[in-house]
Amino acid sequence: MENRPKLKQKLADKTAVIGIIGLGYVGLPLAIAFARAGFRVLGFDTQSKKINLVNKGESYIDDISNKELAVVSPKRLLATSDMGRLNEPDVICICVPTPLSKSREPDLSHVIQASKAITKCLRQWQLVILESTTYPGTTKEVVLPVLEKSGLKTGRDFYLAYSPERVDPGNKKYGLKNTPKVVGGIDKTSTELAVILYSQVADTVIPVSSMAVAEMAKIFENTFRHVNIALVNEIAQLCEKMGISVWEVIDTASTKPFGYMPFYPGPGVGGHCIPLDPSYLASKAKEYDFSTRFIELAGEINTRMPHYLTSRIMEALDSRGKSLKGARVMVVGVAYKKDITDTRESPALKLAQLLDQKGAIIRYNDPYIPSITLGKTVLKSIELTEANLSRADCTVIATAHTSYNIKTIVKASKLVFDCRGVTRGISGDNIIRLGE
Repeated sequence: MENRPKLKQKLADKTAVIGIIGLGYVGLPLAIAFARAGFRVLGFDTQSKKINLVNKGESYIDDISNKELAVVSPKRLLATSDMGRLNEPDVICICVPTPLSKSREPDLSHVIQASKAITKCLRQWQLVILESTTYPGTTKEVVLPVLEKSGLKTGRDFYLAYSPERVDPGNKKYGLKNTPKVVGGIDKTSTELAVILYSQVADTVIPVSSMAVAEMAKIFENTFRHVNIALVNEIAQLCEKMGISVWEVIDTASTKPFGYMPFYPGPGVGGHCIPLDPSYLASKAKEYDFSTRFIELAGEINTRMPHYLTSRIMEALDSRGKSLKGARVMVVGVAYKKDITDTRESPALKLAQLLDQKGAIIRYNDPYIPSITLGKTVLKSIELTEANLSRADCTVIATAHTSYNIKTIVKASKLVFDCRGVTRGISGDNIIRLGE
């Protein structure tokens, strides 16, 4: 590629134009980072609401403030729904969702649609990078064939790489800049160019030998968490039967300075990665007549946790002479993790839905989630007042936001079922904890 030095220079001196397809939790922070680094950025999205908000400098993502969108301007960062402008960027990063279908099979429709949009405008010397989490082989087996329908060939006319997003919503310590960025290109030139690009916004960039290695590394990271959360959820259930506190067991094991890292039980797993990504790997493994038994078992355990907790809450109420059917239950926290506005795959929300299906009268509080839908009913978050808590037959702490005063919640509640272990250190006959 005789024009490689030209693109290399444009990346180094920040005269390259960067295109970001998908302005969600991954794409918008990336677009802002490149704009702040001095690049001109075009953000592409199919949702006009997002386009309008970005161009007005208004954020719709927890981790992005309106102040950070001050970089928005025609010469620095501009959002558009016009996919016909994809010929303008020198680099195009695909940051679209990779959900599961109803049958829990990989749904790559967003990746394919983005690739088709690029194909219509693809020109020589562009670098295309997939960031969406997916199974090993996606970039080469799915994205590449679509792009080459343009008549251009990778290795001759354009560059291709994979660099997995490592976004952790709500994490105040690690972001794009100080989280190592992994890159793997279809060839050495593509890898080299991707390294130069991301070095402008990340402190550490780690090149690997192939796109497949980069794809597998990302999905393994999430599978690692998925399996270990399932393990501790199973241990929590066993500890309950044995009359041992799983929380004390974890604290004790954590005193070992090597060979161990703590994971904590809860109502399951949620978010856009951990509940979904392992299924991508398990599905791909079938092509090789390989059964990912650990992954599938972990999925079963974590998926069953809301059901298990529903049974435990039913037993707790029954021991106090109260049936779950008709019981007033206050669910505290429904986001999939603390201090965020995201309910995607939330096990806390699933737990609330199961309790509702069993006939409980559900009320909830979540300072980040103003309303939820249970069946055909829309509920609005109510205040955690002493009156509201005392009216409930059971208060379920499902997601423990840091803003919650746990002592106050316990004091005002008739019965507290703690799914997160946040009542440790508080004594009271009205407390029941998962794993004890």
